[in-house]
Amino acid sequence: MYKIKTFNQISVKGLDRFGRDKYEVGSDIGHPDAILLRSHKLHNEVLPDSVLAIARAGAGVNNVPVDDYSKKGIVVFNTPGANANAVKELVLAGMLLSSRGIKNGIDHVKTLHDISDAAELHKTLEAQKKQFAGQELKGKTLGIIGLGAIGSLVADMALALGMNVVGYDPALSIEAAWRLSSDVQRAENMHALLARCDYVSLHVPAIKPTLNMINEDALAQAKPGLVLVNFARESIVDPNAIAKALDKGQLRTYVCDFPEPIFYGRDDVIAMPHIGASTAEAEENCAIMAADQIMDFLENGNIKNSVNFPAAAMPRVEGQRIVFTNENVPKVLGSVLSVLADHNVNVLDMMNKSRGDLAYNILDVEQMDNGHVIDAIKNIEHVTTVRLID
Repeated sequence: MYKIKTFNQISVKGLDRFGRDKYEVGSDIGHPDAILLRSHKLHNEVLPDSVLAIARAGAGVNNVPVDDYSKKGIVVFNTPGANANAVKELVLAGMLLSSRGIKNGIDHVKTLHDISDAAELHKTLEAQKKQFAGQELKGKTLGIIGLGAIGSLVADMALALGMNVVGYDPALSIEAAWRLSSDVQRAENMHALLARCDYVSLHVPAIKPTLNMINEDALAQAKPGLVLVNFARESIVDPNAIAKALDKGQLRTYVCDFPEPIFYGRDDVIAMPHIGASTAEAEENCAIMAADQIMDFLENGNIKNSVNFPAAAMPRVEGQRIVFTNENVPKVLGSVLSVLADHNVNVLDMMNKSRGDLAYNILDVEQMDNGHVIDAIKNIEHVTTVRLID
């Protein structure tokens, strides 16, 4: 029986993926095999030694101490793309709100409650509507920084609206490149993109290289009157630099999902309360994906969408499966194979993958009678974790 500990409110559709014949799921599990969470911060949590995996029902993992868990051989999963459509739609809403005087117009109508005659109200609004005139998105140029699951959907949406689309992503994967429309123009660097776009939407993760990537130097290169849209992470922009660029007119509007005190009272900032992925559909998709990834890892040792371990998946064959993690140094796999040979264990199939300082291995072997094999592998230098899956 596998045990899954949950934090936060996880969608029932995700929790229902765990068959009750194999899984015990709850928020009060004492020694879980895996943890499923959304926004709960694990940095101050002391994890039991039983934990093999963490699954974050969402894309960002800044609430998880990934580096610490990597050293312990704990696999950290996220769910990229599960909330992509929800964020894409909010990006569109943000661009429209920044372009058409929608919010100011609605607020103005609310001030006219003392006009009780409908004809007079209509006449007044007809005379005043010019102050809320805006511009259309069609024909404008949208720059997208980060062309992963969300960025590529935003690109498709913008192209469908008749916009010109320019993209920049130095870490673009082959898979993401295949998804991307050939109509997306490529920018050589971020500064070149900022200089030619009317709108820029950010879709990069919160990692060290992206910390304050939108700063004074970057905004100085921006096309005057740029609308900047940030539904990615608050840490990728310098809020002080944003305020200065707005004051200078370098930015026309900043649309974000991360309010900051420095933005209070500004009509040129449209700040939302971190609702980018807050749809019922997105929460369900994230929970389902996270649950499926945990189950495949616990039952088969397969890894998909891990932020710290390499992707590794191998079809099952008869016999048993050994999975182990190790420091990515020479001779570890050879030592493990030597142990198996010494115990007359035949290897049916195997896979070895590495990512940075970590390596992950899947070995399908014939049924073993010798119970000392796993203990022998555990004692090999540089091996971090070992698990036998029947």
